[in-house]
Amino acid sequence: MTVRTGVYPGTFDPITLGHMDIISRAAKLVDRLVIGVTTNPSKNPMFSVEERMAMVKREVDAIGGEIHVVSFNSLLMDFAEREGASMIVRGLRAVADFEYEYQMAGMNQQLNDTIETVFLMADVSLQPIASRLVKEIALFGGDIGKFVTPSVRDEMVARVAQMGRKGD
Repeated sequence: MTVRTGVYPGTFDPITLGHMDIISRAAKLVDRLVIGVTTNPSKNPMFSVEERMAMVKREVDAIGGEIHVVSFNSLLMDFAEREGASMIVRGLRAVADFEYEYQMAGMNQQLNDTIETVFLMADVSLQPIASRLVKEIALFGGDIGKFVTPSVRDEMVARVAQMGRKGD
């Protein structure tokens, strides 16, 4: 029997309720889900890769199923091949996401046409959530409790306190 493996890549800085929604639904589509935690230097991470991996592992623990959290720093398709993935899972929030993701899926298909890209729409109530915006709200002392779990909120509040609030 072939194990269907999916890869859900992202920076997860921080992991949001939108990410959790996609992860829980993607886990039902595959036998094994690999969450690939990577760094995008243009996103100015608040947490290290190790911190983000620990955060993701803790948050997905209750979902069940075979979910692995792995860091990577390579082309997504190389990572997916190493993990034995047959699909890349991508979450979509808005039309702007689709345009970018569509282009990426096309490029990835040129690199390896045996790995499919599957798009999952975030739940309507979660569509506005973006890690970048959650970080911005947190940095200015806003309440991020509607966008992340309580434990992630606590980690972010502690990190912002450690960094010193912007705008003061």
